[in-house]
Amino acid sequence: MKVNFTKKTALTALVTLSTASVYFAQNVKDSLPEKSKDIKEVVITGVADIAKDRKTPVAVSNIKEAQIVQKLGNQEFPEILNTTPSVYTTKSGGGFGDSRITIRGFDQENIAVLINGVPINDMENGRVYWSNWAGLSDVTSDMQVQRGLGSSKLAIASVGGTINILTKAADKRQMGKVMVGIGNDGYLKSLFSYNTGKTDKGWSSSFLMSRTAGSTYADGTKYEGYNYYFALGFQPNKQHDFQFTITGAPQWHNQRSSSVKISDAIKYGGTEDTPNRRYNADWGYITGSDGIAREYSFRKNYFHKPILSLNWDWKISRTSKLATVLYASFGRGGGTGDLGGAWTGNFKLDSKKGTYSPIMTYASTFRNTQGLYDFDAIMAYNQGYDMSQYGVALNPTPYNAGAYQNVIAPDGSTVRVTSGILRRASINSHNWYGILSNFSNKINDNLRFSVGIDSRYYKGFHYRVISDFLGNNSYTDSSNKNIKAPNIISNSFSTAPKWNAFGTKVDPVKDRIIYSNDSVVKWIGGFGQLEYSNENLSAFVQGSISDQGFQRIDSFMLQGDTSKGTDTTTKTKYLIGYNIKGGSNLNIDRNNNIFVNIGYYSRQPFFEAVYLNNTNNVNPELKNEKIFSIEFGYGFRSSIFNANLNLYRTTWNDQFRRVSWNDNSGARFTANLLGLNEIHQGLEFDFDAKPTKIIHFNGMFSIGDYHYNNNPTAYALDDQTNQVISKNTLEIKNSKVGNKAQMTASLGTSIRPTNWFSFNATYRYADNLYSNYDPTRGGEAIKLPDYGLLDLGANLKWKLTARQEFVLNANVYNVLDKVYISDMYTNIAADADASKNWNGINKNNLVYFGFGRTWAASLSFTF
Repeated sequence: MKVNFTKKTALTALVTLSTASVYFAQNVKDSLPEKSKDIKEVVITGVADIAKDRKTPVAVSNIKEAQIVQKLGNQEFPEILNTTPSVYTTKSGGGFGDSRITIRGFDQENIAVLINGVPINDMENGRVYWSNWAGLSDVTSDMQVQRGLGSSKLAIASVGGTINILTKAADKRQMGKVMVGIGNDGYLKSLFSYNTGKTDKGWSSSFLMSRTAGSTYADGTKYEGYNYYFALGFQPNKQHDFQFTITGAPQWHNQRSSSVKISDAIKYGGTEDTPNRRYNADWGYITGSDGIAREYSFRKNYFHKPILSLNWDWKISRTSKLATVLYASFGRGGGTGDLGGAWTGNFKLDSKKGTYSPIMTYASTFRNTQGLYDFDAIMAYNQGYDMSQYGVALNPTPYNAGAYQNVIAPDGSTVRVTSGILRRASINSHNWYGILSNFSNKINDNLRFSVGIDSRYYKGFHYRVISDFLGNNSYTDSSNKNIKAPNIISNSFSTAPKWNAFGTKVDPVKDRIIYSNDSVVKWIGGFGQLEYSNENLSAFVQGSISDQGFQRIDSFMLQGDTSKGTDTTTKTKYLIGYNIKGGSNLNIDRNNNIFVNIGYYSRQPFFEAVYLNNTNNVNPELKNEKIFSIEFGYGFRSSIFNANLNLYRTTWNDQFRRVSWNDNSGARFTANLLGLNEIHQGLEFDFDAKPTKIIHFNGMFSIGDYHYNNNPTAYALDDQTNQVISKNTLEIKNSKVGNKAQMTASLGTSIRPTNWFSFNATYRYADNLYSNYDPTRGGEAIKLPDYGLLDLGANLKWKLTARQEFVLNANVYNVLDKVYISDMYTNIAADADASKNWNGINKNNLVYFGFGRTWAASLSFTF
């Protein structure tokens, strides 16, 4: 039997389920202990929307501050969630802060991340760049993961789940902390924090400063990052509470953003059994004026994103309260990459046109025997020296990358050639302002309602500049159509993050290359919720509506030219989105509870789906994404054993997706996928057990089925010009969604024989992990080998006084040094010749290997 879910079906099912739950609750035996009916116990309160056990009908996992402090070490912040059902996190390329997380098979742009109730997903593309929040683990007091549509009332990107992060409040008790941490590959962290506590007049403050530096496990990934946090609280009376916070994490880090062939990981420092997991194709050494060779990378990220917020909680009366937060964020920075190419000295003939064009090659040609970039050779080529050993001709335009010069083709015709290689920086800065306000009122002992507004304004600034000429003196660019003659660029810009977020000024005409455009996203939304709660039952229904406006401003378009859109500045394109969701939880008795939730989203696409291919043309196929989700859950609670079981199904239709890949020559391409449909469904189980005060066990198992449900169209673009170069239909219906482990499991134990010592061990397992797609090939997703990892940790406390203690934490990750593939970005089938495969995977596939054995230790003193 085929069932078609529609908005009407979803609403009808929601009302029916809620009504049935209420009826059952009124007739169930009163086996639960008496509980207060005070408004504080009602399910979803305040701006943060934190779910409560046996109350809120969603799948929830909580991570406490102590767990983060003890286990995170030098791992990425999202990795603390790796033992949560249906969560798959990897270090991706392995650069500092470059990790990624998926929940129920959905990427992090479809996972809502909130800090103190404020959404932080990028308003243009929904992504969360964890390097911008590198110090978040230092100030987190609690983190909650709600899988599925979640309990948040906002119209946010919680398709796969919601991560609620609560930072330390200013009125925390008076205390100070000093910490130093060390780890593999030169990891060094230092931290100082102090809380004043609350004065008699209601004032309080909190301060934290930290620095982290070193390299990750991957080669060529040096980094340096800082984190600052300041909170000021004022509670003049019981009715009003004000909290002001400012936090930021200026950082730079060399990246490994290019996945590598398995064959290269074997060739460059590896063996057939153990490929070189550290191999990074994006870096090399460059010799400075002092004659010293230093680490240098084409791929470097640098950013500083201070965020300020002012929270005001107003208890209007015994039954009413208003929670409001004003916030602003100013992001400055970008990422680097190579630009330009080298002429091989050869030509190719267009048989149809009968004309010749030069054959170019890319920076990846200049590699030494270790597989690293030979930056000294690139600089020599740029200056006109003979670098024919790399298969290139003499540079026809030395010292001026991108300049045109005439050369003679084989038929005697004149052909224009440009040449020269340098490092560019793609700037992605923004200003972001918002207000979020929620009013809640208790109608009676069982009912309450809440309404609120969510208003945001975002302006992004996107352009490219030169970060390093690499021996060139200038770069000739003709991208700005408002300049009649080619623009000769002679200024370069530092890749150090600016502590002053309003620092460097870039001339919009003389300094910008390739593209220069601004994006404006305007957002106004409203939401409402009705909740019912008694001793046995809690239920809610909620809805939200939002109006998003998208505007694009392209300063490189010719003023008055409408061939690529509506002049340099578009009219604002408005799109309405909405959602309705709800659910109910029934506590059957002291031990058992069941819940159900259901929801439907009509969500606006991200900015890049509105204006395609770096033009001001509105996408003619623009439409909202449609998400429908339903979930059932069961919980068991006792004094020594707790467990949860969840079943879910989510359909996600009419998506826009942008994917990227490298071809065999090293050139990077992207593709727009239009009208993509997916189905995500699965089962989750987790438990924790405390048979004695000394031993604690926890574990989870999840299995999912994430697959594509249609054959979308892919428009391939050149990464440097953003021009469409091909159009393909991807035959992927019923194929698996890639780079998300569809089966995960973990088992952990913590042993605390004394109050001053504890030991923990965790084994986690991933299977049913499939490759991503290369849009140029098609074919089936490739199933990757399964893997399991063992982590060990220990915690030692030495208490001096009631307020003073030393704490030593030590962790070893991947203790058994397991070799495994965590991410794969191509789907080349296994070769019939087994010698051309590695563990059954074709060696020509582009992958990231997971890190080998790593470690971290820290010593802190609290006073």
